Amino acid sequence: MEYIILDIHQIIDKAGVNQLISAFDLLHETLFWVKDDKSRILYANQHFIEHKGYMSFDQIAFKTDYDFSPKHLAFQYVNDDRRVMNGYVVTDRLELNKTSNGELAWFSTSKKAIFTDEGQILGTYGITRHLQKTSKALSNVRAIEEPVNFIRKYYYRNISIEELAELAHLSVSALERRFKKHLAKTPNQFINEIRLENARRLLVETSLPISQIAYQCGFAEPSYFSKQFRRLFGEIPSHMRDNIDN
Repeated sequence: MEYIILDIHQIIDKAGVNQLISAFDLLHETLFWVKDDKSRILYANQHFIEHKGYMSFDQIAFKTDYDFSPKHLAFQYVNDDRRVMNGYVVTDRLELNKTSNGELAWFSTSKKAIFTDEGQILGTYGITRHLQKTSKALSNVRAIEEPVNFIRKYYYRNISIEELAELAHLSVSALERRFKKHLAKTPNQFINEIRLENARRLLVETSLPISQIAYQCGFAEPSYFSKQFRRLFGEIPSHMRDNIDN
């Protein structure tokens, strides 16, 4: 076993890291990237590059998401990087995002921090898989796709679990089981997170008062909104807005 480990290390040393990570170019439905601790792109596979609308890595090298994504999404990605470097774990997180041609599709994202042998944080790396051609994964998310789309569209108003169950042609208990199985959260938790994600977008894109953002996103009480916002994003809305301005 010791000889096998030594051989592996020798292969890695001779091949170099670049050759090994370039293998991700073979995965046509997978986006792979490496960022430094300032969220600058150090490496990305070809599918990631094309997904962002470019042809070669030189066009995105050392750029951040602010250089090629809408401001509210860039803030989300960079903030996510910071959370990962602070110990937050992202493993197979289901997300409904836009493809390179602008259509909505399901993705699964995993991220980890990169450390030196001494424990110093160097940055992050991650993988996002487009689930369009993964039939098993798609069958899972399609089981809740209609209520999920409904929540994303009407998050700002009162939504009952009974209403969602009727949309999915399921009982309330069956709907809750499917949400827990496929999204690892209850329907109410998902509604809350969609409201908070939209509130974060309004914080970034507009100068609306925070209380008005709360109401527009379905929160009756600004104090409850602030508490929930901090629980999900690690800071209160006013602090996040201050950080954006800076």
